Amino acid sequence: MRTYQKDINADFICKHCGNFVTTHSQISGVVNRNHCPYCLHSRHVDLYHPGDRLCACKALMKPVGLTFKRIRDKYKPDNHGELMLVHRCNNCGDLSINRIAADDDPGMIRAALRNIVKDQPELLWACKINGIRLLEEKGHRHLVQSRLFGRPAELQVEAAVL
Repeated sequence: MRTYQKDINADFICKHCGNFVTTHSQISGVVNRNHCPYCLHSRHVDLYHPGDRLCACKALMKPVGLTFKRIRDKYKPDNHGELMLVHRCNNCGDLSINRIAADDDPGMIRAALRNIVKDQPELLWACKINGIRLLEEKGHRHLVQSRLFGRPAELQVEAAVL
């Protein structure tokens, strides 16, 4: 007997900015869309793994920074994994790390890097105990630029001038 599950990855209206968000992987480049590409806010819906949609909280999650996904290959030259968004639940304070989607606003991603607030010791402590290393604009701006646009930031400036 075959059972049909409701589409857990359906298009939605962002609860933060009110924009329509499509979940088609051909547009977003990700299988489980979990945040708005316009404001980067998310909802606390996944409990055990991406796409399970089992969390009862359902509160808004604010983008609080960027990090790199941990990689297993300790011999990789730059030792940085994929660039990821860090979200924090406005209700319960849980943290999650989420893939950046192909249609995410690059300006908002850069803003997430710039807006890390150093005077929030509880956020920094929560990240530390969860093994999340928030990136800082001062030390990681060029690396984030190259990950977003596929080439070093210096080359982007030269291309813009041409």
